[in-house]
Amino acid sequence: MKKNPVGVIGAGSFGAAIANLLAENGDVLLYERNTETRALLSRERKVRGFDLHPNIQMADSLEQIASSCYLIFPAVPSQFFKKMIIDFSPYLRPDHIMIHTTKGLHCEFDIDTADARTIRLKDIKTMSELILQETGIVRVGSIAGPNLALELMDKQPAATVVASRFDEVIREGVEALKSDRFQVYGTRDILGIELTGVLKNYVALAAGAMSGLGYGENARALLITRGMAEMIYIGHALGADKRSFLGMAGIGDLIATCSSPKSRNFSVGYRIAKGEKLADILTSLGEVAEGVRTLKIGKLIVDHTWVSAPLLQTIYKVVFEELPMDRAVKMMMRYPVSNDAEYLNL
Repeated sequence: MKKNPVGVIGAGSFGAAIANLLAENGDVLLYERNTETRALLSRERKVRGFDLHPNIQMADSLEQIASSCYLIFPAVPSQFFKKMIIDFSPYLRPDHIMIHTTKGLHCEFDIDTADARTIRLKDIKTMSELILQETGIVRVGSIAGPNLALELMDKQPAATVVASRFDEVIREGVEALKSDRFQVYGTRDILGIELTGVLKNYVALAAGAMSGLGYGENARALLITRGMAEMIYIGHALGADKRSFLGMAGIGDLIATCSSPKSRNFSVGYRIAKGEKLADILTSLGEVAEGVRTLKIGKLIVDHTWVSAPLLQTIYKVVFEELPMDRAVKMMMRYPVSNDAEYLNL
């Protein structure tokens, strides 16, 4: 990593934030697929009003990233990830290390028409599984944590978790990212870390909706706590270790995204509670809110596995079936829970 620039794919808010963090420790090549946006970034060197670090240079192609960089961080929304990795694959080598930042899942079927009774869980893939499936890269990792992009761009203190089955991936990720304002932890439970980053998105939607109705901190604490329990049950059904949900990438990220208007998913839920239509909200955002996609995939998973997930089921009805949020809150409050932290027995 110290001998080569680090590559970043995707120049949205989070891609730019990661690029700036990496640039504090060395040179960075940043690739943006949209040629007009790429030219604008080269000229103005700003993303969402924040400056790009002087150590960042714009790359002209994926081939340039692959030939120049040993360590690569894709920061692409989940719905575009497979196309990106297929386009990238002819240039990638087995000696590359790839650590993705995408908090989403990919489905090998149409999530809008799929039947939960007939889907196969193996057709729902994490981004690391897609990388392994579509490229010759072996050493793959993921990062997740309380990493709100705008706060990272504003150089506020934060932390993240680098997950991989390979120690050298964790080591390279830590060395590339760590700084006086950014702590980096490591773990081998890559599946758990990827799922924490995905599943917290729908809980953040619910938190935003409750905030939009004027509910306070007691309600938010209840939502976060029971939301984490649901995340653990769903993750357990998919083979993840519950300990990943109790650390920085789990409860840490959940608290951040359920408490901040800077979270896109929180903002979507808030605006739904205020009466805006989902299509209008998504159009005005200008960036992807992964929670909407997570809701669709999550519902297929819980319907298929029969995992108890009343929060997910209820917020799904709010977002896609126009269930009023005040009625949704009453439904969730009536759901029986006899033991606290019962998920620790899994």
